[in-house]
Amino acid sequence: MLAACAPEPEAPVADARPVRTVTIAKSEAGTAVTFAGRIEAEDEVALGFRIGGRLAERAVSVGERVGPGQLLARLEPQNEMNALRSAKANLAAAQAALVQAGNHFTRQQTLLAQGWTTRALFDEAQKARDTARAQVDSAEAQLKAARDLVSFTELEADASGVVTAIGAEPGEVVQAGRMIVTLARQGGRDAVFDIPAQVLRSAPSEPAIAVNLTDDPTVTASGRVREVAEQADPVTRTFQVKVGLEKPPEAMRLGAAVTGRLQMEAVPIIEIPASALTRINRQPAVWVVDPASRTVTLRNVEVLRFDPASVVVSGGLDTGEVVVTAGVQALHPGQKVRLLGGEP
Repeated sequence: MLAACAPEPEAPVADARPVRTVTIAKSEAGTAVTFAGRIEAEDEVALGFRIGGRLAERAVSVGERVGPGQLLARLEPQNEMNALRSAKANLAAAQAALVQAGNHFTRQQTLLAQGWTTRALFDEAQKARDTARAQVDSAEAQLKAARDLVSFTELEADASGVVTAIGAEPGEVVQAGRMIVTLARQGGRDAVFDIPAQVLRSAPSEPAIAVNLTDDPTVTASGRVREVAEQADPVTRTFQVKVGLEKPPEAMRLGAAVTGRLQMEAVPIIEIPASALTRINRQPAVWVVDPASRTVTLRNVEVLRFDPASVVVSGGLDTGEVVVTAGVQALHPGQKVRLLGGEP
């Protein structure tokens, strides 16, 4: 009975979990963002035949320099040559018929003036002459078209440049318009990068981009953004950005790997260690410490930029708040914590 009157023992109080924290503060910094890219020709064109056929010869290979009018490839021209010979024969026949019709018209004109023929025969001769003249015009047009087809069997460079790709080998039957040779025309060069959308939104207007070779950082060039893709890549969700280089060195050859550096504008930002970031509801979140009760709550944040060691937050945190930076995986909402280096 006396034991029943004893007071119930108090529930044990859970020990506060030690965590490391950081106090949020805004800083104005113009951070530099770097991206990997490649060198491409500012003006690159895919050349192909206007007609289909069997590829008889390809006169160039990747890396060769070509000049305007230089032969790049040739189709077998037998069919087109036969069509050309047929067009020439048709023209000769049409011209002969025109001469005959013209002579007959001249005779009928003379006889009509002397009264030895009828007006109907004269009109018929005039009509035959006009028809023969029209047939000559038609035959000349067909001959020109046949010559054009023969010329279409040869693919020539339209400007000076470097061959960067080959699309067919001799012996293949190719369709009209198929890429046979890709030609990088001589002139400007671009550094091409794949940039995330959040960087494009926060980048300054008309930024200067510093570019250097990846394998030799001493080879540098500067440039300006020349073109931004209207649509994001469906896989990476990044936008292709072309930077026109100003007087690029010879070492920056086509296809070379380069690194671009963009200096962002100095704006107030909140930067926290990357270890503070976790997830809730499939969104980035951090543990925020209540200074009065020393308990933690999970809060979603908006992330502007990721770096290997830090995260730039654009929303969800205020200056002076305390965020857990170590031990985030072992916390639960409402848990009491002890700040390392602070009061127990």
